[in-house]
Amino acid sequence: MSEQSKGYKARAQALVSKMTLEEKALLLSGNGSWTTHKIDRLGLPSIMMTDGPHGLRKATGPSTADSVPATCFPTASALASSWDPELIRQVGVALARESQANDVQILLGPGINMKRSPLGGRNFEYFSEDPILAGRLAAAYIQGVQSEGVGTSLKHFAVNNQEFERMVNSSNLDERTLHEIYLPAFEISVTQAQPWSVMCAYNKINGVYASENPLLLEDILRKAWGFEGFVVSDWGAVHDRAQGVMAGLNLEMPGSGDVNRKKIIEAVNAGKLPVARLDEVVASLVAVVLKAAESRRTGTRFDVDQHHALARQVAGESIILLKNDDHILPLDAGGKKKIALIGAFAKEPRYQGAGSSQVNPARISNAHDELVAILGGSERIGYASGYDFEGVTSAELLEEARQQARHADVAIVFAGLPDSHESEGFDRPNLDMPEGHNQLIDAVSQVQPNTVVVLMNGSAISMPWVGRVKGILEGWLTGQAGGGAIADILTGKVNPSAKLQETFPVRTEDTPTAIEFPGLNQQAYYGEGVFIGYRYYDKKKIAPLFPFGFGLSYTTFDYSEMTLSASSIQDTGSLTVQVKVKNTGKVAGKEIVQLYVREEVPAVSRPEKELKAFAKVALAPGEEKTVSFTLSPRDFSYYNAHLHRWAVNPGRFDILAGGSSRDLPLSKSVSVEAQVAVSTLTRESMVKEFRDHPKGKAFYSRLTSIIMGGSSEEPGTVKRTLQEERARKKAEMSTLVFVNDMPAYKLIAFSEGKFTEQMLNDILAQVQ
Repeated sequence: MSEQSKGYKARAQALVSKMTLEEKALLLSGNGSWTTHKIDRLGLPSIMMTDGPHGLRKATGPSTADSVPATCFPTASALASSWDPELIRQVGVALARESQANDVQILLGPGINMKRSPLGGRNFEYFSEDPILAGRLAAAYIQGVQSEGVGTSLKHFAVNNQEFERMVNSSNLDERTLHEIYLPAFEISVTQAQPWSVMCAYNKINGVYASENPLLLEDILRKAWGFEGFVVSDWGAVHDRAQGVMAGLNLEMPGSGDVNRKKIIEAVNAGKLPVARLDEVVASLVAVVLKAAESRRTGTRFDVDQHHALARQVAGESIILLKNDDHILPLDAGGKKKIALIGAFAKEPRYQGAGSSQVNPARISNAHDELVAILGGSERIGYASGYDFEGVTSAELLEEARQQARHADVAIVFAGLPDSHESEGFDRPNLDMPEGHNQLIDAVSQVQPNTVVVLMNGSAISMPWVGRVKGILEGWLTGQAGGGAIADILTGKVNPSAKLQETFPVRTEDTPTAIEFPGLNQQAYYGEGVFIGYRYYDKKKIAPLFPFGFGLSYTTFDYSEMTLSASSIQDTGSLTVQVKVKNTGKVAGKEIVQLYVREEVPAVSRPEKELKAFAKVALAPGEEKTVSFTLSPRDFSYYNAHLHRWAVNPGRFDILAGGSSRDLPLSKSVSVEAQVAVSTLTRESMVKEFRDHPKGKAFYSRLTSIIMGGSSEEPGTVKRTLQEERARKKAEMSTLVFVNDMPAYKLIAFSEGKFTEQMLNDILAQVQ
């Protein structure tokens, strides 16, 4: 904890000591929807928080559409496709300046839940299916916002992966999956950036509401990770207020009047909620209120044009070139070819998601008008809407589109997901775009061989027409300047450099959760374990439509000369990895170098490989750079559920580098020396656990002989037929399997007391 944080904490504790019980209870619930209560007699002010995360949504009315004008930046799924922490930090700085200008102290974001299924309704608000990528980008976002004196609220903690019945659903998963997949992004964000607040989720985790979950809010968040801020409920996530306070939930939002205030007071008076615990929870909130109040910068103004330019730059870095057959892109801006722009999204783009993150944009650009501007007029451009607001087409609209396509040299079809197909509040039933969008692409591609598709969607979609078009741009929901950014990419003003932060499967049936998503009857069973996203497709050897980390450029890159700082390391040391990457094309470009680690002989079932580091590198034509990464012991670890901690299995690990999860041309291996992680042996331990334990193995033969008996015969002294010998070995094998899986205490009963409780206790004492 910094000296500044210690100072705020001490001041907060001093204020809390002067508060009445009623005042303490008052502070733990919001004053309406967006502010905290103030206590005038103690000089404690109120602070305001508003929705984000890709733009300021300071409400001016009851509807999510009623808010002050603000810059609408690309949504998280687009931002993450840039793989650029520094760029996202700049977005954070801009968001904070707009917050300061509107007297907002905390911006509710970023959202970093894992994309367990591509059908999740809020996937557009989340960064990735990979926790390392999500965590690093979220930390950069938080650092950017908070560098300008505005707090963030990291959300939604935790395991919040479906919209269906989100307020009552229980996410049921094992301990290893929780720690390896669903917590690391939060851990990275907290330990590297210390958000001022963390927002707990609506759902339960293994039957316990996130809003009153001491394992999450106290043991993990505060004790293990050292979180210094306060926990705020998602809006309406409180279940039992007194239990929430005990677990470490500081602030209930929105305010509930005196409903839950009375429950806190009653719990204290009944002795169910200790005053010391209440004071601790209030003080954590008050410390941030003091910091936020003193970080106000009255009179702050921001440059609307500058922020729009930044939004355009960021969008350009987030758009992915997925296909470019025959180098159909970029378009020749100075040529004479006629271009047909087809699809209503060309003029009326879908640029953000729906729900609590909906921003009132300061302005909006569209690809049609931006292309007209870049190409010097509308003479070369034709247009057909192709479908209506909901994505429905008709024979007349399709024929109009065909006519425009026939008379053009290139047809660019704009398609994707309307708001009605993707939003907070509901999950998608499948990966399909509206039928009208697919019909439009089919109709155009049948009459125009030079067809390019520009997509506007917040998450993965299926593409049944992928083989019938020459070019595909994943345009995501790229914010208010997305139209200009798309025009920049199409015309080559910007060389695409983004890559997929999530896998695009061929079909819904290929996805990790295809059998049951969303979870029904208020229960979601995470049976796929650690195998989500590319981890699943790799393990099942399923070819995706486009793999995690994939993205093309208008130039080409070559990888060479991987070097490791050592051929063998201890599990307490680090490893430096260097790779060379060269721009072998004719234009400047940026490559995202990805580093993965694979354990050759894992102790538990592990993914084929896992992303551990990445870097975005700018290269001029012919330029080569050396990129360095440092891997820590954690990068070789798995979460050992028996020991309840991270552990390294000694052995060899492959280090893989390249341009996507399925294009890793460089590989070297390193030996990691580590002490074998062993769990404590108890009477509940299985016999085979004694066999694999450094001290327990000395007693393994004694334990197995209790049931199997010892053999006194000398080899070769007993004559048996081949059939008899095979039967004997078969019986021994099945008996040994039976014994190995038996808890040690059962040997007492099986031996009819010949092996006693005391004997077992003596063995256990010797193996500790």
